[in-house]
Amino acid sequence: MGIRERLSGNEAIAVAMKQINPDVMGAFPITPSTEIPQYFSSYVDNGEVDTEFIAVESEHSAMSTCIGAQAAGCRAISATSSCGLSYMHEMLYVAASDRLPITLAVSCRALSGPININNDHSDAMSVRDAGWLMLFAETNQEAYDNYLQAMRIAEAVNLPIMICQDGFITSHAIENITLVEDDKVKDFVGEYKPEYSLLKGSMAVGPYATPAFYIEAKRQQAQAMIDAKDVIRSVSADFEKMTGRKYDLIEEYEMKDAERAIIIIGSSAGTAKEAIRGLRATGEKVGLIKIRSFRPFPAEEIARALKNVKVFAVMDKADSFNSHCGPIFAEVSAAMCVANINNPKGINIIYGLGGRDVRVESIERVFAQLDEIVKTGDVGESYRYLDVRE
Repeated sequence: MGIRERLSGNEAIAVAMKQINPDVMGAFPITPSTEIPQYFSSYVDNGEVDTEFIAVESEHSAMSTCIGAQAAGCRAISATSSCGLSYMHEMLYVAASDRLPITLAVSCRALSGPININNDHSDAMSVRDAGWLMLFAETNQEAYDNYLQAMRIAEAVNLPIMICQDGFITSHAIENITLVEDDKVKDFVGEYKPEYSLLKGSMAVGPYATPAFYIEAKRQQAQAMIDAKDVIRSVSADFEKMTGRKYDLIEEYEMKDAERAIIIIGSSAGTAKEAIRGLRATGEKVGLIKIRSFRPFPAEEIARALKNVKVFAVMDKADSFNSHCGPIFAEVSAAMCVANINNPKGINIIYGLGGRDVRVESIERVFAQLDEIVKTGDVGESYRYLDVRE
């Protein structure tokens, strides 16, 4: 039946952590993710979990703590945002290359500078090649559901995983959500039984790899990311059986007959869906692809979803500052190239940086730009900023 609640995204993540009852949490506070360890530390203090909560002096140490705990055979978790994720940067690569399935909750926030505490995806996108699995949430419910699925996914392929939500937009806003009963969560997640750990016997953690071995290690790491696609689908199918809530690598919204489409990630998908409902009511054939799994990237799925549209826009809430596109557009373009799909035409929209408001009218303007491309056949400038004072 589920348990009806009203929770912020941060508290929903903390509740998921409590239901799982991990072994170790290494944490250092940073806005807007501070509430997650704050809530969770109260569960520790109240005896609701028996997790070892380790308050450290920096995010670098928080991730180092998780690496040590996970290598010892424990389930280790943390939470961070923005510059905190950047401060973890070195250790993120170590966690992935050591094949340690750590679970990290990220309440996405703009990176400095200028100093800004509001939402965009520049923090998560800055570590997109660190070797972590990355799931993004549109709503508080999805953030909670993603977290419940995260450990099973990560532990199946021995890779760490980030559960990303939008800072303040979902992390602090309160929504009605449905929680899974505690006993069902425990059965669904299961126990962590690593094949190798420091407490089981001798093993190397973070060894030096000469040129004779380094690339083989990276090839195995890459294969784990490839294998994760099927694991995500399998875990999502089991989750649907338990809750009735369906997830996949991507979500297609009104795409069956869409001629114009946008590709988006995170909470802005909800705004886009509202814009699409309004445009559909006037007879416009528009649709949306929401990316849930950014790592592994759903290249084949996106190419297949786009093959019948005339034109699309990729919405990037971060910029790569490469003079021609943002990170998601680069991935989508590569996906279309590999799939040998020359049409449809595509443009990149950089939007929402530093928390710039994204309204229904903003999304409608994107679809209007796409309509102009359909009418004229001219893409024009493919690298565009939305709602910015030029």
